[in-house]
Amino acid sequence: MSGIHDLLSADNSALILIDHEPQMVFGVGSMDRQLLINNVEGLAKSAKLFNVPTILTTVCANTFSGEILPQIQNVFPDIKPIDRTSMNSWEDANLVKAVKATGRKKLIMAALWTEVCLAFPVISALKEGYEVYIVVDASAGTTEQVHKTALKRMKQAGAVQVTWMQVLLEFQRDWARQETYNGTLQIIKDHGGAYGIGVNYVEEFGIGHGG
Repeated sequence: MSGIHDLLSADNSALILIDHEPQMVFGVGSMDRQLLINNVEGLAKSAKLFNVPTILTTVCANTFSGEILPQIQNVFPDIKPIDRTSMNSWEDANLVKAVKATGRKKLIMAALWTEVCLAFPVISALKEGYEVYIVVDASAGTTEQVHKTALKRMKQAGAVQVTWMQVLLEFQRDWARQETYNGTLQIIKDHGGAYGIGVNYVEEFGIGHGG
């Protein structure tokens, strides 16, 4: 998998957000739920800013899990989530068709829960020859131990662990890239915690931004 040594870019990757739904959020025990929502919204906005092909998926939205979180759907109002019944979204023909339609081999994935809805499709996609990047802080499991164990299993299978802000900054990469500069800073201010406070500070005092 020599491709894992290439940086992520808007031209070589696609984002898949899996099962960020109310019922799944209720079961999260590995991280603060509000932080999780903040992070996945920041990740979604990052993909939207850089026009990265994005796929949304839900499981049993109308009968059990509820619709995808509005924080995600509002970022992509024109994307209809692919709903399914299978635990492994890679076993859904519509999901696989959508992935192939992107033409991308680098798949950035985040899901609830880590141990099921993330681990299963990640391992399946790796088997199919895709390079998979799992966003560890936009995914969560039912307990911290379960989350960490699932991450370890996916890493052993060949997945690369990243964070949502790492993905954003890997897309931007150069502060001289003016077409996405302001958008990147806005996402950081809105979702970047202490880093966002720092960006507000330098803007208030007219200090130039650096990496």
